[in-house]
Amino acid sequence: MFGNKVKIEKALYNKIKMYSDIAGYSSIEEFVHHALQKEIEQFEGADSEEEIREKLKGLGYIS
Repeated sequence: MFGNKVKIEKALYNKIKMYSDIAGYSSIEEFVHHALQKEIEQFEGADSEEEIREKLKGLGYIS
């Protein structure tokens, strides 16, 4: 299902594992995929790169 890898520090990985288990996901990968998909949906429908930047600023991802 996934071909790419992302490095995650151990403390964050442990939290992700705990939350994915509690939520009933079949794997950590499924949980991460779902979480990232939900975040990215916030930017869909943006008409320009500038609009995406403004949304990222509003969410605190960039300053």
